[in-house]
Amino acid sequence: MKLNGFALVYTGLAAIAIAAVSFMSFKNSAIAGTALVIEEIMDMRQGDMRKLNFHSQPLATTNQIFVKADGSDTTLANYQGKVILLNFWATWCAPCRHEMPMLSELQSMLGGDNFEVVTLATGRNMLPAMEKFFDEIGVSNLPLHRDPKQLVARDMAVLGLPATVLIDVDGREIARLQGDADWSSENARAIISTIVELTAAQ
Repeated sequence: MKLNGFALVYTGLAAIAIAAVSFMSFKNSAIAGTALVIEEIMDMRQGDMRKLNFHSQPLATTNQIFVKADGSDTTLANYQGKVILLNFWATWCAPCRHEMPMLSELQSMLGGDNFEVVTLATGRNMLPAMEKFFDEIGVSNLPLHRDPKQLVARDMAVLGLPATVLIDVDGREIARLQGDADWSSENARAIISTIVELTAAQ
């Protein structure tokens, strides 16, 4: 009886070890597969999207608070679970005025449960001026979030405007584009859609 008991314990431990090895093999395979897809996405880039630089490893973002249009506080953690295109802008920024309608169009075409364009005015941007800015360029579907003390921008090493950061479902920065870009282009939409689909499949 005692021998049988040892045999059962040994068999159980062996099964756990095999399961652990199988899980690690699956995990490593998934990571390798993701890396290959990222390489394919990098190869997809054309036009303005050539400025979209993917990181070799995901980067931490920030837990700094920023302000919503209604005056309440929020953080990027509230967006975890979906892919985010975080755009830093300001009312005085001419390239931002050129780019914002294309971000708005991207949100109209792809925004939903799995993806969202999040706009964040950093520095001294008063809400009435931001509302006027959006009215003048015909944008109504993007948030009027503010980063008045530039806490988020500084924490994420944003050195110039506009700057756009691609954030994965776990809240990590995976790519960044400095300057304005045509985010409504077919190429931009294909890249974003591929990333969203990859995330949904994991």
